[in-house]
Amino acid sequence: MDLQLGAKTALITGSSKGIGEAIARKLALENAVVIVHGRDRMQAEKVAGDIIMRGGRAHVVVGDLTDDEQVRQMIDSAHELAGSIDILINNAGGSGGLKEDWDTTRPQSWQAAYDRNVLAAVRVSTALLPAMRAAHWGRVISISSLAATMAPPSAPDYSACKAAMNAMTLSMAKAVAADGITVNAVSPGTIHSAALDARFRDVAEERGVASRDAPWEAIERAVLPMFAQVPVGRVGRLDEIAAAVAFLASPVAGYITGMNLRVDGGLSPVL
Repeated sequence: MDLQLGAKTALITGSSKGIGEAIARKLALENAVVIVHGRDRMQAEKVAGDIIMRGGRAHVVVGDLTDDEQVRQMIDSAHELAGSIDILINNAGGSGGLKEDWDTTRPQSWQAAYDRNVLAAVRVSTALLPAMRAAHWGRVISISSLAATMAPPSAPDYSACKAAMNAMTLSMAKAVAADGITVNAVSPGTIHSAALDARFRDVAEERGVASRDAPWEAIERAVLPMFAQVPVGRVGRLDEIAAAVAFLASPVAGYITGMNLRVDGGLSPVL
């Protein structure tokens, strides 16, 4: 299917690694101009350089999305490099590496998580929406998480932030639908990242169910049931998240808005 992205420019926040990087690479393969963002210029330039080497079109912007002035400078740089921005992927954020639970969680952690996830998306979205409205076309896609609807007992600040992003998505979608802009969220389930790979190998070794150096398929088969009962029987891939985002970002998905698309192998019971 031709996703008709050849004339579009996409800004993907937090795209110097992980899910964001996979999305940038996929959109570039679909012929969109991509703007790779991160806080580490060297890493962002590495991703953009590889995209260009493979025949894609890419630029780099940097900035801390919890800082209003840095966001303004980042948006200005993006416009200078690539002109108008048609597609925004709010991917930056994450858990911040904290392992708090309800015995240890602190209000400061919730504030930082909200700023890093929700307010970061609000800052960039509100900066780009006026031009999208004037152009009568735009796409805003926020990377949420299955934790928003299936919250675990740990990391409650992260789950709450992602739930807020889902509500933000629905509100924004209703506000801008008449302007030709769609707004959606994508909620990954258990995805094969470098961190998850290392964690699964640690558990396999600790539990004695597989050698740490075993092929991934053996590790996955032995360890995944300890974490989640995924109906399809495997973890997801980064490219599967990227493909879902590319579809929602495209003109062919123009009648889909206000949705939270779960890419989770059937794990969530929510209809």
